[in-house]
Amino acid sequence: MVKDLSKINSVIGNYVAELRDINVQKDSLRFRKNMERIGELIAYEISKTLEYEEKEVETPLGTAAVNLIKDKIVCATILRAGLPFHQGLLNVFDHAENAFVTAYRKHSIGEDFEIAIEYVSSPVIQDKILLLCDPMLASGASMFLTYKALLEKGEAKHTHILSIVSSTQGIEYLRKKINPKKYTLWTAAIDSELTAKAYIVPGLGDAGDLAFGSKA
Repeated sequence: MVKDLSKINSVIGNYVAELRDINVQKDSLRFRKNMERIGELIAYEISKTLEYEEKEVETPLGTAAVNLIKDKIVCATILRAGLPFHQGLLNVFDHAENAFVTAYRKHSIGEDFEIAIEYVSSPVIQDKILLLCDPMLASGASMFLTYKALLEKGEAKHTHILSIVSSTQGIEYLRKKINPKKYTLWTAAIDSELTAKAYIVPGLGDAGDLAFGSKA
């Protein structure tokens, strides 16, 4: 299931517009903050899908019955671009466990490249809710390989894949690679064009460089 949040008018649209804007992008602090805020808002939407249980909380004047999240949550991201996005999830699900994966393009000859996974730090995810975020879903290969790497830590109860900008090709790639019943994709925008170098157009550029500076 694909949840395209651009189809619903909300403040998320303002944050996405600033992330795309070449003039606003000059402010890396604001770029990171906008990713973080989108993460918070998508996390709130996801919270509506979780399982809850009633508990009593003691107040200074008595007890109150409240519904609290029952599911155990793991927030995961792909280093480094996903860190601000991940922080937004953690701001909402502050009791969640966390996972971090390195996935990058390993170039060979010309424009050819493969996705390399070199580091995985994750708790057991068996029967937990996995929130896997990366700001850009381009070809879908990085997201799928990261998901596959995390499966070595157990089978999640359900996986929520989050991106800020997704390509139609990346969405279709995940649909072919992952059982649709096992995940939900949340995205703030969908762009139709993907270049030969697997860059999304119009996209927003290199999210990692814009957030943290260019690489040597």
